[in-house]
Amino acid sequence: MISSERERAIVELQQRIKSCRLCQEHGYIPLAQPIVLGRASDRILVIGQAPGHVSITNDLPFSGPGGRILQKWLEYAGFPPGYLHEHTYLSSLTRCDPGRNPRGGGDRRPSPQEIALCRPYLDAEIRLLQPKVALLVGTMAIETFFGKARLEEIIGTYDEREGMLLLPLPHPSGVSRWLNDPAHQELLHKALRRLSQWREMYGL
Repeated sequence: MISSERERAIVELQQRIKSCRLCQEHGYIPLAQPIVLGRASDRILVIGQAPGHVSITNDLPFSGPGGRILQKWLEYAGFPPGYLHEHTYLSSLTRCDPGRNPRGGGDRRPSPQEIALCRPYLDAEIRLLQPKVALLVGTMAIETFFGKARLEEIIGTYDEREGMLLLPLPHPSGVSRWLNDPAHQELLHKALRRLSQWREMYGL
């Protein structure tokens, strides 16, 4: 597919995502406000769990505290400030704010039914974008592609599928305590050093 065709297809797909109301119509959330950000030229795809209320309010994925941490991780890997929002395609398993966790402690995890409703959009993005690298941010995104696994067994590893490099990353959240362990910090740094190598190798 030539660049202009791919660009037009991605813009049309993003319009369909933004007009989607499926989760609201099925009663999973009170109000659907899906968001997405990315360009046809982006070679890194970021896949998170779901946007939080700050991102929905700003109409900008990863614009809350997690996004700032993720940008710092990219800078550790040698990418410039602003790279997250200017040069990566920001996606997620579901595109609307699932609301707060009823038991407290952050956002509610989207249900399998919500993820299934949104999955065709993610599949279409991967097919159209053909990214070189996909960053799987958080347990839910990792399990979608790798299956059930403990973070300490998966962070620092990667997989390549049909030319796309899949790199698992922990959730960049202040709520998560996983990164409090120095050994877990080192696994994160191992993943980011690998990303830095890819940045140089593939001119990302």
